[in-house]
Parts: sequence; structure tokens; C-alpha cells
Amino acid sequence: MDFQLSSLRLAQAAADKTPALLVLVQQGFEPGGDAISALIGRAIDAGDFSAEASKLLASYGAVRIAAARIVLAGIGDGSPPKVRKAVAAALAALKGANANTLTLCFAQAAAPAAIGAAVQALAEGSYRYDTTKSPGEDKDGLKLKQALIGAPEAEAARAEFDRAVGIATGVRMAREWANRPANHATPTLLAEAAQALAKLPRLRCKVLGPKEVAELGMGAFQAVARGSAEELRFIELRYQGAAKGEAPVVLVGKGITFDTGGISLKPAPEMDEMKFDMSGAASVLGVFRALAELKPALNVVGLIPACENMPDGRAIKPGDVVTSMSGQTIEILNTDAEGRLVLCDALSYAERFTPRAVIDIATLTGACVIALGGVRSGMFASDDALAEALHAAGEAALDPCWRLPLDEDYAEGLKTNFADVANVAGRPAGAVTAAKFLQRFAKAYTWAHLDIAGTAWKGGTAKGATGRPVGLLVHYLLGQMGAAASSPDGEPPAKPSSGKDGKRKSTKVVKGAKGGKTRD
Repeated sequence: MDFQLSSLRLAQAAADKTPALLVLVQQGFEPGGDAISALIGRAIDAGDFSAEASKLLASYGAVRIAAARIVLAGIGDGSPPKVRKAVAAALAALKGANANTLTLCFAQAAAPAAIGAAVQALAEGSYRYDTTKSPGEDKDGLKLKQALIGAPEAEAARAEFDRAVGIATGVRMAREWANRPANHATPTLLAEAAQALAKLPRLRCKVLGPKEVAELGMGAFQAVARGSAEELRFIELRYQGAAKGEAPVVLVGKGITFDTGGISLKPAPEMDEMKFDMSGAASVLGVFRALAELKPALNVVGLIPACENMPDGRAIKPGDVVTSMSGQTIEILNTDAEGRLVLCDALSYAERFTPRAVIDIATLTGACVIALGGVRSGMFASDDALAEALHAAGEAALDPCWRLPLDEDYAEGLKTNFADVANVAGRPAGAVTAAKFLQRFAKAYTWAHLDIAGTAWKGGTAKGATGRPVGLLVHYLLGQMGAAASSPDGEPPAKPSSGKDGKRKSTKVVKGAKGGKTRD
């Protein structure tokens, strides 16, 4: 959708011949002499409208107002969350309107963050998935193609507006790819989408196939892909907006394009939603799409291990032991805990970039859904400063996360007699033990893990991808511009300790392994 920003006052909005006009009214509104102010004043006096958050009043053919349809929406104190909810409610009221353009006008001066929230809500509310639908199938949805955002002195919010538009572009791409059925979003097609992105300025893409992945020794990633007829792909995206030598932030997105659970087969109900298991990968694509729009001065690398998890005769079995790229051996106790297997090799691959920080994004555990529901993504971090930056970015982006613990005691359940580590522990604290597994492969750098199993998509009648956490990640990355590319003492991050064979040392374990269900 095309967004425009204008310093628009109510008198000008009243003369705008837009098909639909949405006016956001904050508490404390003082009516002026224009037609829209008069309408708001009459409605408030009659008790038919108030500026309380998400209160609505729709009108058609209002006197002295050029727009055919006008919706008044209360935004309470004008905070970004209330603006977002009010715009969403207003768009629902306009759902059947035959309008492809809309003017959204703040009745009073608006904070830049509120204008950004309005852009975000418009983009979310007007998104329609139609890639695998017949043309014209969705007859009732809002068909917005253009939106004008107006407010007194709006130009002061230009930077926030531009950021919100860039994020909206990225979120749309993430939602599109996560929503596609698995036969329309195979690892090969996902790689082609990344290669198409690389045609944009400052972006590059490299795609590795089965042969190259085998040469790298990515035994855990290969093991997951073994049961599928679809070939794996390892996607490396690069955005270069800063000096070549500046350390990048690396984003690692889980790219399981369909997850049956493998031999540890998932229950049939709602298994169709496992097409969303590549939402971490989709969010990485979305972030790079946003970076291409915003062109920030920093370097970012995106890594996507993409494959299917299928249960054919070559698939890994519970009890199998595989060797990861790091040299650590892994006992597969549950083949439905495959996400951490593809991620661990990608985390090892990330070391070569001597990164400023590495953040992996994955629909990893059902336990995280139980802990946090669909409101906040689970966040784990090896560094307090990184955790604080991600939390702040999530709050600013209205894409919140919550930090969960990484106490070493949680790793006890991952011990096994038959390998360096098991891929699952018991049922308690499943999101934490999954993060502890990943942490073993991320010791060479500052690292964070976002478990988006509860926030990446919605079920039921609203079934579909949310595009989270693109907003959080973009806010975080923009906050990193100009940060030091090395550690405080000027030295690059430390390399992992190695054994005689050059591979990272692993801790021997003796305790019996535990089972347990997962959502990987």
C-alpha cells in the first residue's frame, strides 16, 4: 500500500474528496469552526460519541464534508497502543466500503510514535492474502491501495513515518511468505525469494544446496532434511550499509517450511498450521525488505536453514545420534524437536562473521505459548545489554517480548549417556531447555533467542501470519547504528575453545535422557 504524510488540519480534511475519511479524536478535544469539528461536537453533546479509546461513530454524506464516508474514532490519551486499536476497529467498520483510498486525520497534534502506530494499524488491517485464491474471491475485504496520513504539524514526524512505512513493507513480506501453503513455499522457493530480494540496493544473497551443506559438516541440519523429497537450502543474505569492516548483526531464522514432526508425528488436528513453522525465516526476509527501504548505516547478515521435516524411510529416528557443524554430537530423542537442530548449525556458521550480536528467531516451543500466550514473544539472552535493547525495541514497535531465564541448572535435563547433548529435556520449562540447547552453539558471541511460537500467527477465524517480530527487530537494528563494531577493549569477540581436531570442545554427560513433547 502507498502511504503519504501531510500536515492536514480538520478544515482541510473536510474538503478532501476521499472515498473514506477516518478522524482520530483524542481526549480534551476543543471544537473549531470547521464542519468536522461541528460534527464531533454535536456527537459528543448528544452522547453518541466520546474520545474514549476505540469508541466509533460512522456517518455517510455528512453536511459540508466532502468525503462520502466518515468514521470518528476515539483514541483516549493518544498513546500508540490506543491509536493502533482505534484504527483497527475503524477499519473493521469500513470493511464493506468500496474504497481503495483513505484519509486518516488526527483531530489534534499527534506524537510521532502515534503517527507510526496509525501507519502500522492501517497496513495490518488492509493486508489480504490472495496468492492462492481465485481473482475476486475476497469480495468483502477492505481494498485499500493508498492512504494519506494527516495531522497538524505532521512533518515533524517524518522520520517516524518513514520508519513505520519501511517496517510495514517488511511485515507484509513476512506475512505473505509465512501464509503461503507449504507447496507454495518450499525451501527452493524461499531461496528464490531471497535471491529476488538481493536485486534491491545494498543486498546480496548466497544459496547453498545439499552438497555445500555436507561439505560444511552441518550434520544436524542435514539430518532433519533427510526425510523429505524437497532439497534443503541454506540461505545467506547480506545488507551492507556501513563500512565493510564493521561487525554485522546476524539474524538466524528457522526455516522449516513444513513440520510433520517426523517419526515423532504430530497429531492431525491443526497440523496445517505447521506451514507457519518457517515464520522465523519469513521474519528475516521481512527485515531485509525493510532494510532495503530504510537504508540504515549498519551491516546485517541473515541466515536461513530451510527444509521440511517429513517421516519417510530415510528420516531420522528417535535414538539416532548426529554430529553438528560444531563437532558436538546430538542424540535425537524427539524428531519433532527439529527446529533447534537446524538452528544449531546455523549458529555455528554465524561465527565466521565475527558478529556484533546474533539473534535467532524461531517458532520453537509450545511451552512458550503456555508461558506467554500470543501477547509477548519469549526472549532469552546471554547479555543484559542485548536483552534490554531487544525489550525496549519491542515496546517501541508494539511488538513486545519478555525475557526468560537461562540458569545453567536448566541444562541438566539435556544430558545423555549416548552423545554430548540430547535434543530435548523433560516437559518442565520446555522453552528454557530449548534455549539452553541453542546456547551451547552460541558461546563465541553475544547471543539472543526469540521464541515466537505464540506470536508468529493467529488461529481460528483470524488464522494467518502476524509478521512478528519484524517490527521489534527493525527497531533494534536502527538503534544499533554507530555502535562499536568490536568489544569495549577494541578486540574482536573471542573465538571458541577448540580441541585437538580444531572443533569446539563439548562437555561429557552421564545422566539418562528425558523425553517430552515439543512444538519445534
